[in-house]
Amino acid sequence: MSNIRLFFSASLSTDMTDKLDKSQSYYLNKVMRVKENEVFSVFNSNGEWEAKVLSISKSIIEFKIIKQLRQKENIKKELWLAFSPIKSNYQNFMIQKATELGVTKFLPIIFDRTVVRKINKQRLEKIIIESSEQSNRINLPKIEEPQSLNNFLETNSIDLILTDLNSNNNKIDKSKLTDNPVCIIIGPEGDFSEDERQEILAFKGVQPIKINENILRSETAVISAISIINYVTN
Repeated sequence: MSNIRLFFSASLSTDMTDKLDKSQSYYLNKVMRVKENEVFSVFNSNGEWEAKVLSISKSIIEFKIIKQLRQKENIKKELWLAFSPIKSNYQNFMIQKATELGVTKFLPIIFDRTVVRKINKQRLEKIIIESSEQSNRINLPKIEEPQSLNNFLETNSIDLILTDLNSNNNKIDKSKLTDNPVCIIIGPEGDFSEDERQEILAFKGVQPIKINENILRSETAVISAISIINYVTN
């Protein structure tokens, strides 16, 4: 079977027919050189299906669902990432790698020292889709609108992991984790202000952790922290 995977937001079921949009049709036909009667797979949060190309007309691909390949995913543990928006190239890379590593929700936070205060949500959602297609994920991570630190802390029930260069702790205590989502919080390029740090440390159940002796770029800190969480929780 082909390893080409495409996210398809509409409902999917065996024997149904539908059409890919212009962008996906172009990718399948012109980039991957898929021809009529060849197969690929389509997926969404309800599972993954094998599809066959029925026709290519005016550069639009019509397909038919042949069979279901995978059922809906059961997420064992929600993994969230609260982060300060950064410059687009680095941010795109961060979102891509965090998606590959299993983050289920992205929460942009505007900190005191945040420089970039807006996100291109549409662009980031496209990166999330592409990364999910590539990494064999079924469920797409969600991305929220930017919010304040105070709002984030007041409205979420989470096991919060604070990446803190000032901490003496370098291990996560698994026994302190609950059934709530695990959420990593990464500061801006200029680090948390002292008031923000104290506000986060006052959050119930927070675990501060020093992930490296060196000062890491935001995107590097994200990859490191997620890898540590995955190791501890798996």
